[in-house]
Amino acid sequence: MSGQDAPAEEPRSRVSVTRWAADLAMGGRFAVTGGRESWARTIMTAVGVGLGVALLLLASSVPTMYQQRNERGDARSALSFGDEVKPGPDTLRLANAGTTYRDQDINGMVMAPDGKGTPPRPPGIDRIPAAGEMWVSPALKDLLDSDEGKLLRDRFPYRTIGVIGDSGLSGPAELTYYAGISQKAFGHVNSQYHIDHWGAEKQGKDEPLDPALLLLIIVGCVVLLLPVLIFIATAARFGGERRDRRLAALRLVGADIHMTRRIAAGESLFGSLLGLAVGTGLFLLARVVIGSVEVWDISFFTSDIVPSAPLALVIAAAVPASAVMVTLIALRGIAIEPLGVVRNAKPKRRRLWWRLLLPLLGMALLLPLAGGFGAGSGGGDMKAYQAAAGAVLLLIGITALLPWVVEAVVERFGGRGSVPWQLATRRLQLSSGTASRAVSGITVAVAGAIALQMLFASVGAQDREDTGQDPNRAQLIANVPVSDGDQARDAFARYRATKGVRDLLGVTEDYISDVRHSKDDPTSVPEEAITVADCPTLREVVRITSCKNGDVFLVDSQEYYGEGKGFAKPGAQVNLAYRDDGTPDLRKKKLWTIPASATKVKPRQDPTGSERTGIFATPGAFDIADLPDPGASAMIRLDPKVPDGVEYVRNASAALSPAMDVMRLSSTSQSDEFQVIRKALFIGATATLLLIGASMIVTTLEQLRERKRLLSVLVAFGTRRTTLSWSVLWQTAVPVVLGLALSIAGGLALGVLLLKMVGQPLAVDWTGLGTMTGVGGGVILLVTLVSLPPLWRMMRPEGLRTE
Repeated sequence: MSGQDAPAEEPRSRVSVTRWAADLAMGGRFAVTGGRESWARTIMTAVGVGLGVALLLLASSVPTMYQQRNERGDARSALSFGDEVKPGPDTLRLANAGTTYRDQDINGMVMAPDGKGTPPRPPGIDRIPAAGEMWVSPALKDLLDSDEGKLLRDRFPYRTIGVIGDSGLSGPAELTYYAGISQKAFGHVNSQYHIDHWGAEKQGKDEPLDPALLLLIIVGCVVLLLPVLIFIATAARFGGERRDRRLAALRLVGADIHMTRRIAAGESLFGSLLGLAVGTGLFLLARVVIGSVEVWDISFFTSDIVPSAPLALVIAAAVPASAVMVTLIALRGIAIEPLGVVRNAKPKRRRLWWRLLLPLLGMALLLPLAGGFGAGSGGGDMKAYQAAAGAVLLLIGITALLPWVVEAVVERFGGRGSVPWQLATRRLQLSSGTASRAVSGITVAVAGAIALQMLFASVGAQDREDTGQDPNRAQLIANVPVSDGDQARDAFARYRATKGVRDLLGVTEDYISDVRHSKDDPTSVPEEAITVADCPTLREVVRITSCKNGDVFLVDSQEYYGEGKGFAKPGAQVNLAYRDDGTPDLRKKKLWTIPASATKVKPRQDPTGSERTGIFATPGAFDIADLPDPGASAMIRLDPKVPDGVEYVRNASAALSPAMDVMRLSSTSQSDEFQVIRKALFIGATATLLLIGASMIVTTLEQLRERKRLLSVLVAFGTRRTTLSWSVLWQTAVPVVLGLALSIAGGLALGVLLLKMVGQPLAVDWTGLGTMTGVGGGVILLVTLVSLPPLWRMMRPEGLRTE
């Protein structure tokens, strides 16, 4: 019968729901009582479906996870969007005191009660810390108690009095603290404020997400979840010889072909239901694991990882239903006869038209969105659904094309080549559909990943802004809160003496005013900035050719920006006196005369990217102790030979001010939204790649189990084990290579459409494309290595035994 066509379909009679249920239940009993092989197939189906279900449950938990994090973040927020809170008996004085330790961000706040009342306490602690005390998160406590945190302990001159509870943390791995300081210590703190309650109240609507970032999220979800759904469908099609004999026996005792298919669907249904249970168990295990790890600075409490109820119900209903549907569709191409199941009947050629129709429909949905995808173009929700549907159709179309491509290519393989190659190609010619299904998940994942990387490369380039900073001239910037010039001098001296500091550019700034009111506006007094620094520092902020202590330079801001001439000129008198409210005091003038030798120069961008104008004086020409309210900035050059030099500088900064941190200079910057989305997608991509590897291993083991007797026969006739091992490698490699080629073409097409949608220039991430190709090769190697031990066991002579 191997060369005959499958017989025509029997006429279908109307079947009641009761009959359907009875047939499905009988198939479930066969899955349990069908012997060791039946259990092996059921367990493999359950494992395959369980892996997919676990990932789907995790994906359905993401909205809840981030909602819980955001709610805790809002509850502990101290930002005020209304009127400024005035200090009172029940208010709290606050300042942000976040810092960084070896690329780990540490959130922190310093606080002090304004009165003797009951100030609001942040979530997670029992009382406001007194001066010299602090509450720490469990992760920060572990870090401070470890050898790794020895250098960090010097930054916190506080006594730990307790651990912050879960309600005050965004995640278990968060590093955060609340410290108490005295009201006097707040004199050395910038950007302080008062609050009378915790928890931010949002004003107005949230700003819409950038269209390109929204598209990244949509396509990312499609790319991550489609391989999971495809793998679940593939796992439901696992078969076996014993099941084939059982189906033939059912036909022999009078079951029609439709009843036989329903019974076979019942077996798959039982395996999928068992897979739901396995997936739930794996999900519960994953919750525990996720609750104890941190990935890319993101962590979640175990209690946060709860699937969305509607999504969980959809998964619970869709997985068994898809198992039944996939089995019924798969058995339509198999002739189940009383004398046996004919799998080797002459197969029908796969039709190409409907396989091309799917990606074309996807393109038809995506093309109208070109240049018009965004909140400002109207129909935002509908366009998001349209973009998701278009991406799904395009990626599913690539999957649908893969069997046709594999069949068309392997048909042209002749009888040439080595023995392993011939064994592999012949097997592919006999069952190209099975080989295609095994790699369909990786095809979708790679195609989607290529499109995402193209979008990332372009959006990242557009989102990346040039800060104007030059880390080659200075690596750190510290804005030191000082109340007079002497404190600024002392701060610069402390930085210069800090371990790891090679050089320091210390700038002290303030404002001076004209000695008279403005002619244009009698109510105002013209002001100008004055900057005091040594000659090496002045060379970094203004364009000078020669400099010695005692020199003064002028950059006329109005003249430089084309608005006329200012009052700061060589030989002119300026006023240094200011009132407490920061306005010039013309009644108690404190005069200083700009030297007649002052030279006019042009500004220069300093290492932070800023340009300064006004008066630039060396310490020999102007005493910074005369500045009424100076600001001090230290631009620090590190010694690359000293490890942890930046941490020593941060420790020195904390000693100068309890709420001062040091900022690294960087030539570019990216938005926080882009960074968060990239981290979330990378986490999902990692999980998906693990699932793809596991799915191919399970599928390969199932195929080897079906051919156990054939492998034993080949070994009995003298075939070397290495020959069969190489044949398994080629069987895996050929579909994967063809799938990668198809996914590269489809991924590039999808990427171009996505870039057109957000109006971004075409950018191909060749490095990422090569990486994904390498991932495909790695999957081939992994699957081959894992399948070798069971392959060798199946090639033993015991495999020839039968009953």
